[in-house]
Parts: sequence; structure tokens; C-alpha cells
Amino acid sequence: MDATLRRATVADAAAIGTMHVRAWQVGYRGIMPDAYLDGLQPAQREAMWRDTLSRDDPDRQMLVLDRGGRVVGSAAFGPSRDEATTDGELYSLNVDPDEWGRGHGGRLLREVAAGLRDAGYREAVLFVVVENERARRLYESDGWTVDGGEATEEVLGVEVREVRYRRSLVPEERAGGHR
Repeated sequence: MDATLRRATVADAAAIGTMHVRAWQVGYRGIMPDAYLDGLQPAQREAMWRDTLSRDDPDRQMLVLDRGGRVVGSAAFGPSRDEATTDGELYSLNVDPDEWGRGHGGRLLREVAAGLRDAGYREAVLFVVVENERARRLYESDGWTVDGGEATEEVLGVEVREVRYRRSLVPEERAGGHR
């Protein structure tokens, strides 16, 4: 059964929180402290996503992939958090580890790019933990490139070093100047 892509609702917060914790506990093992990862609580992530989804901000969107009533992936995006730019931003992308390798991450990235493009953005950025090689390969396979931006910030209670990626959202012109 293929996963259905749809806009997330507040009712999805618990499922997103559970999937988010699973993705981090597997994906960040060896990158973040084991004690931190083992202490992640789905209820805390549920509260975070419930708060985000209840804001009803038309500029910010969250998509989920639903397979048989189970959330297997999510992506949140909207205007860049850097108010000095006019870029869009991918804030978060998570896929349940049991679903890795099935194309869900790429599908979410394509939908995020389309959503940002439809909102009028010409470029998008994202930040990823430097050591998260799996995510970096995914982004690079979708045309995202490191642009030199870096940040060290607290991410859900742990200080991490991140690198910024950028992607054009404007379709490239084909030979002869046609789009």
C-alpha cells in the first residue's frame, strides 16, 4: 500500500510526535548523546506539534505521509526564519525508520519545493546537523547544495552544529529558452 500525502491536522500531533521520536532515536544515534535520545518522549513532541498545528498560520504548512492510518513521514515548511531574506525554508523533515529507503523523503522534498514555489518563493533553505550524512545525501540527491551558512544552536535541548543548504525553486530553462 502506497502512502497518501495530505496536509497535517491537530489530530495528527500524537502520531507525528511518536514518529519524530523514532526517527531521531535511530537517525541521530552516534551523533547526539544516547542518554538524550533515550530520554525523548513522544508526548513532549506531540505537545510541540499540537502547538504548531493549532496556530493555523497560512504561511506555514505541514504535510504528512499516511500509510493505512499510520503517519510514516512529515515535513514542515514556510517563510525563512531569517527575516533578512525572502527565501522559503524547510523546517523539519522526518520519516519513520521502518520506512527508510522507500522514497518517502524524496516525495516529501518534492512536495515541499512545490508548496514553497506556489507560495511565491524562488529559493529555499534548510539547516541539517553536520554529521547527519543520511539526510545530507537525501538533500543533495534532490538538488540542494551547501551554501556556506552555518549555525550552532540548541535543538530540542542539545547543542548541535548545523550547515545550511539552498535550492532554487525556479525550473531551469530548457534549450531554446522554453520552460
